[in-house]
Amino acid sequence: MIIIIKNSSSTKQINAFKKSIKKSRLDVTLHKSDRRTFLSVHGAISQELKDQLLSFPLVENVVQETKPYILASLDYMNKPTVIDLNKRLIGDGSLLLIAGPCAVESRKQIMEIAQFVMECGAHVLRGGAYKPRTSPYSFQGLGEKGLQYLAEAKEKTGLAVVSEVLTPEELNMAVHYVDMLQVGARSMHNYPLLKAIGAINKPVLLKRGMMATIEEFLLAAEYILRGGNSQIILCERGIRTFETLMRNTLDIGAIPLLKSLTHLPVIADPSHASGKRQFVPALAKAAVAAGADGIMIEVHNKPAQARSDGPQSLLFPAFKKLAAELFQLHSFIRNHS
Repeated sequence: MIIIIKNSSSTKQINAFKKSIKKSRLDVTLHKSDRRTFLSVHGAISQELKDQLLSFPLVENVVQETKPYILASLDYMNKPTVIDLNKRLIGDGSLLLIAGPCAVESRKQIMEIAQFVMECGAHVLRGGAYKPRTSPYSFQGLGEKGLQYLAEAKEKTGLAVVSEVLTPEELNMAVHYVDMLQVGARSMHNYPLLKAIGAINKPVLLKRGMMATIEEFLLAAEYILRGGNSQIILCERGIRTFETLMRNTLDIGAIPLLKSLTHLPVIADPSHASGKRQFVPALAKAAVAAGADGIMIEVHNKPAQARSDGPQSLLFPAFKKLAAELFQLHSFIRNHS
């Protein structure tokens, strides 16, 4: 059971209330975030006790817990979370467009791509400074130098920047350079990293693990939320299925499903889902039609020479065309729904 506390309640009132519940021999845990305070109560709870709890002046509501994730659920927050990323709102009904290369390879490369995607209407520049690769012999990223190039690109274009972190140590470095942290699919179950990000006051893009269920995905978000960071964007990036003709299978159904379960914004990454640039436009449009709050697309100035994910990266003309089509589609859906 979840007891939601009114925001006007003092710490003294909450502690006294918590002690009174414990007298009933119930296991009580206090949870606080920047937006809500609540108590999770475990044990046999009668309707009489529930009615008594509702009578306390500091109690806003008592909700029977039906899901393993609490803070991420609509039971906890029954309106969409809206995130402010450098004065760009995410989750307010607008369409967020994130674009850039899989990896930052050089200053010239990231500057050229940043300038172009900005001119096409992108709001956020993506680029990996630390790259988790299947092969230990593949390009692992430029590290701090890559973060510095991203920060320079931000200064030149005004784009917010997002980059992936793999460890708490990299997190401590990245927070000084990026506007949004990314937890990649391989790191969705990296609980020490999730806990560390929970203590950071910075937006985070959380990608769904390649074999993760929706519940597991939301429980990963719960780790971050429980730490106090409510600025989470969920990213559906395709899951591994028996099909091998595409890199992954984009779970379009996950977008409206997540919207029915959580207050957090949901975006899609059709590039990693398809693994092939010719399928990215169709998947991106399908995600927008399904209600995604944003789209994340890989773009490269010379994809044939890319050191990571070249085959799925759009060339400049294709991205320019797709960006215009996505904004047009989103506008049409918003005006006719």
